[in-house]
Amino acid sequence: MGTQCTGTGSWPNCSTSTCWATPPTLDSDLSQGIQPVQGLALCTLSTMGSAEMCRDLAPEVEKLLLQPSPYVRKKAILTAVHMIRKVPELSSVFLPPCVHLLHERHHGILLGTITLITELCERSPAALRHFRKVVPQLVQILRTLVTTGYSTEHSISGVSDPFLQVQILRLLRILGRNHEESSETMNDLLAQVATNTDTSRNAGNAVLFETVLTIMDIRSAAGLRVLAVNILGRFLLNSDRNIRYVALTSLLRLVQSDHSAVQRHRPTVVDCLQETDASLSRRALELSLALVNSSNVRAMMQELQAFLESCPPDLRADCASGILLAAERFAPTKRWHIDTILHVLTTAGTHVRDDAVANLTQLIGGAQELHAYSVRRLYNALAEDISQQPLVQVAAWCIGEYGDLLLEGNCEEIEPLQVDEEEVLALLEKVLQSHMSLPATRGYALTALMKLSTRLQGDNNRIRQVVSIYRSCLDVELQQRAVEYDTLFRKYDHMRAAILEKMPLVERDGPQADEEAKESKAAAQLSEAAPAPTEPQASQLLDLLDLLDGASGDAQHPPPLDPSPGVALVYLLDLPCAPPPPAPIPDLKVFEREGVQLNLSFIRPPENPALLLITATATNSSEDDVTDFICQAAVPKSLQLQLQAPSGNTVPARGGLPITQLFRILNPNKAPLRLKLRLTYNHFHQSVQEIFEVNNLPVESWQ
Repeated sequence: MGTQCTGTGSWPNCSTSTCWATPPTLDSDLSQGIQPVQGLALCTLSTMGSAEMCRDLAPEVEKLLLQPSPYVRKKAILTAVHMIRKVPELSSVFLPPCVHLLHERHHGILLGTITLITELCERSPAALRHFRKVVPQLVQILRTLVTTGYSTEHSISGVSDPFLQVQILRLLRILGRNHEESSETMNDLLAQVATNTDTSRNAGNAVLFETVLTIMDIRSAAGLRVLAVNILGRFLLNSDRNIRYVALTSLLRLVQSDHSAVQRHRPTVVDCLQETDASLSRRALELSLALVNSSNVRAMMQELQAFLESCPPDLRADCASGILLAAERFAPTKRWHIDTILHVLTTAGTHVRDDAVANLTQLIGGAQELHAYSVRRLYNALAEDISQQPLVQVAAWCIGEYGDLLLEGNCEEIEPLQVDEEEVLALLEKVLQSHMSLPATRGYALTALMKLSTRLQGDNNRIRQVVSIYRSCLDVELQQRAVEYDTLFRKYDHMRAAILEKMPLVERDGPQADEEAKESKAAAQLSEAAPAPTEPQASQLLDLLDLLDGASGDAQHPPPLDPSPGVALVYLLDLPCAPPPPAPIPDLKVFEREGVQLNLSFIRPPENPALLLITATATNSSEDDVTDFICQAAVPKSLQLQLQAPSGNTVPARGGLPITQLFRILNPNKAPLRLKLRLTYNHFHQSVQEIFEVNNLPVESWQ
């Protein structure tokens, strides 16, 4: 062990106030044959032993692991666990004794040995390969516990030694991860534990939950995975809220890999939406949205819309956004899609995302056969309530574009509606005068009035008077619009009808245009006739802890034009400009730590330069797997971010299959791009959390 310090300060390089060498009394106490003294020394070493002390005394602790006294061996095992956590390179010292200790019948020694082997396998790839040979022995120990019991004094509520069962299951999960042979050895045992464990007590539920985690983490059979999902489904019916929360969280993790198995428990998950506990209802909402697909979208949307009407205010934004995203991905028809968005805007208009108005105007504009139906539905909704600002904006845009269809009264899909010109103008004036209307909403209403001047057959004096009033408006944007419209009346009246024509349909190129239009329209453009908002609409800011998960489609988005006086009429027309072809964007490495690396690659679709697709790729060159990997992101308020689900949550060691995740960022104003990332994962049995900001993104990604 080398020269020992006496603690007097007389040895070289020693100071009595800062001496960290191994005290001679601790070394001598471990060497004595008196069990209480040895136990006290081991307790001291396991609670306050430094790295230097662990290195010096590891051989002594190794000898005590083979002592005949169970009392000393148990404390030596716990001390070895502390040493491995403190100095992982000591793993090789404790490998040989562990195999011998697995044959012990003493409960404390066996439980401590399983814990020690778990620590060794998590920190040393060599130990992991070494202990995969003892999987059959571990399986036999656990089978004995399940069938005959280990010792009655360690049973809890009729469950044989649940603490030992849980520890063995955790070790089996580590040994079977990414290893076919070990996984196959334990498959039958896991099925036996899952079917024979009593679920009437918490002890049994703990063993079952650990069994589920093990089944999902190893390469288990498909039938066994279905059994694990069914166990979590039974947990949803448990009266204990904690168990229901654990079940919802676990099912949310499994929904990507075992979607059909989780789908069987959809009615139970939907019932959990009515939980009074906010954390439970939030998890149930996230899982319900993840379960939506093309076959159940109608039924699920009815349930989610009913929940939206009665859900707590802090969940309303998430629920509304989730419904809109699901409708964009799985809408069976355009009419159903429009009705769904209108219902959300009517119920929770102030809680929807900023792009909801743009998406709906794009959707209505592209459904020519539904123009009459849409304008009548929106007119009725606007007449009933003008407080929901996104709904008012869409209704004003639609009335301005298709006001002539509103007055014709030839729509057979809804009840006949008799509307005259004066009622339409009065409703838009009411929006302009309402104290609830945002400046952006007034801009929509003013533009709608201007467009109605070419759609209505009556006199335009009333419209001209309203426009002239807003020439002196305090809001600069609204004032500019009014001045432009008044100039159009006075100087360019012969051009007014041509300038205020209906906006053309957006053309989409490529053979997959129809499929993309049906699948998603989350990146839709604002209608060219709508005014540019100068204040943020009611929205829910993207939070790092509550990111939305979904997919969005691609849509063309015209870049903003310069609203200078010299190009006032061009600004009024809002003519679209063809975007320049994007330049190649170099990849960027944004994070690296202990072999874990995160790289970003960028793509800007030529048909929609405002949309940036970022693929985040996580790789692992270390000797230990990265588990529970989560990447979350946030962007400035002027940008819109959507995160797709990652390809997995485990990055295998030594360059295994990486994790990829897609970020969709909509940046119509070409604002400088900044990205804030938060990474959380487990590596070398340590929980890692990194929060950092990426400010050096390539200029080509946003200009």
